[in-house]
Amino acid sequence: MPIVIVEMWEGRTIEQKKKLVKGITSVITDMGVRPEGVTILIKDNPKHNWARGGKLASETSP
Repeated sequence: MPIVIVEMWEGRTIEQKKKLVKGITSVITDMGVRPEGVTILIKDNPKHNWARGGKLASETSP
């Protein structure tokens, strides 16, 4: 029973998240895991809680 954790910036639509979990589930079921055995957690992070190179993502261009 794999658990997949996806961390990304907030702002994706429900439809985008549905497409994401469908794709992730498909890849894992191709390895022989039943869809019911796949757990996916999506963590939406605000850009002001994410930094790279000493700068907050909210302070840099996309």
